[in-house]
Amino acid sequence: MKRLVFTILVIALSVSEIIAGGFFINSLGYLPGQPKVASVDPSIVSFQVVDAASGKVVFSAAASEIHSQADVERSVRFADFSAVSAPGKYYLQAGDTLKSAAFSIGANVYNDALYTSFRAFYLWRCGTAVEGEHNGVHFSHQACHLNDGWLDSIGISGQQKNGTGGWHDAGDHGKYVVNAGITVGMMFMAWEQFNDKLKKADFDLPETAPGFPDFLKELKWETDWLLKMAYPDGSGRVSHKLTRTNFEGFVLPELDTEKRFFTDWTSAATADFVAMMAQAARYFEPYDKAYAKTCLDAAVSSYNFLTNNPEYKPLRQRFQTGGYGGRDDDDRLWAAAEMWETTGNKEYLADFEKRLSSMNVKVDEDWDWGNVRNMGTFTYLLSKREGRNAELLQEVRKQVVDVANVIVDKATNDIFARPLGSRYYWGCNGTVARQVLNLQIANKINPDARYVKTALDAVHNIFGRNQYGRSFVTGLGHKPPMHPHDRRSGGDSVADPWPGYIVGGGNKATDWKDEEASYTTNEVAINWQAALVYALAGFME
Repeated sequence: MKRLVFTILVIALSVSEIIAGGFFINSLGYLPGQPKVASVDPSIVSFQVVDAASGKVVFSAAASEIHSQADVERSVRFADFSAVSAPGKYYLQAGDTLKSAAFSIGANVYNDALYTSFRAFYLWRCGTAVEGEHNGVHFSHQACHLNDGWLDSIGISGQQKNGTGGWHDAGDHGKYVVNAGITVGMMFMAWEQFNDKLKKADFDLPETAPGFPDFLKELKWETDWLLKMAYPDGSGRVSHKLTRTNFEGFVLPELDTEKRFFTDWTSAATADFVAMMAQAARYFEPYDKAYAKTCLDAAVSSYNFLTNNPEYKPLRQRFQTGGYGGRDDDDRLWAAAEMWETTGNKEYLADFEKRLSSMNVKVDEDWDWGNVRNMGTFTYLLSKREGRNAELLQEVRKQVVDVANVIVDKATNDIFARPLGSRYYWGCNGTVARQVLNLQIANKINPDARYVKTALDAVHNIFGRNQYGRSFVTGLGHKPPMHPHDRRSGGDSVADPWPGYIVGGGNKATDWKDEEASYTTNEVAINWQAALVYALAGFME
């Protein structure tokens, strides 16, 4: 794929012509051969599709009957324009004055969004200067956190160890191993499934990993840091996080100069480290055999430590920064799956199958960093290695399909085709995007056009077919968030927020606030971002 360059179409429409609540539509656009449905205000009983360049009406139809939904406190009709498939720029129109935001139809309609949302990880880099331009606005910060980090919290007072690099985790500048787990894991899965196109993509990254495709180059920036999170004694233990003792203010990263500490190890962080390092070993091996061996050696060391220390070890540090706590059963399960997939060692397969067999629920519909069971289950399911338990494998297949069908049903019964239905909580937009992984996995083992449609419904919901009629991703789509809970966006002198970041969404259907202080609804975070990247990567051209 040639270099992706972000462009935006500007249609001269007055404020009165774009009516809030009139059209709820994915303002990025639609793939030519896929369904195209917008939710519209009940007052719109018929609509037209208009070619934005010529003003010519290319399609007219009646809207559906009225559908109501209590959680979003709305009623809508549906405007189905699936018959329009010619590439171009369009908008919907009702009467002479009501017009939607402009959108595109084309095979590469999501390429620019993928470029911007993936490059957002580069802009999250810690320990180096970064810069980029979006819509004519320049974003940058200087090299930061070059003193990472201090070892006092692991019992080595007054000494430092190199912990530079990696990505800032979210709206704060801390770095957390557990949240890196689902993030790196999902993006490696994107590489596994879509590398035929991703390996050709140019994301305009600095040459920090010579010979690596850009997509893997960015992942290596994070794995380089993760290797530094292992305890200096070689035990295989992995620090849970590297942060200050409390959150910094809304400043650029280079102005955050307070001491930052490696915290005590946890079993969840150590297990997630194993999984990520095992993945890195097999995906980086074609590009750097020595580095791949370093990753695998680290994974083996930490896996062996966990085997010898089977008890759950939580984080006991009294830091006020993010906790990312929780049990480690799912993390150990994932670690075993990735170790087996990378090495073929039957010991790891036996460990995984024993753990999964003890769990009634083997595939989750609604999941995030606190439950990465799906990561291990999907790796096991898609493996081409021999030796899996046939009965267990069949049960996993059934649950994958059953869960995908539940997701389809929820989207079908939601007036905005939201695959998560009426569930809302901190970070739920990330879950909406993450459900695309469930659907793509189901479609691989049991091809069904409904799974593809619902995966696209998730993308449509994120970019404007939602109760607000707005994009949830900074810098992309119609009326994107302008005030995310993000230290860089709040601390620089640029009016626009840093681009390409999905915000968390409401804790209930109607309480999203595009306000910097609303961290429970408007923060950005790497785990949600990785889900967005995965969702878009499956539909790139």
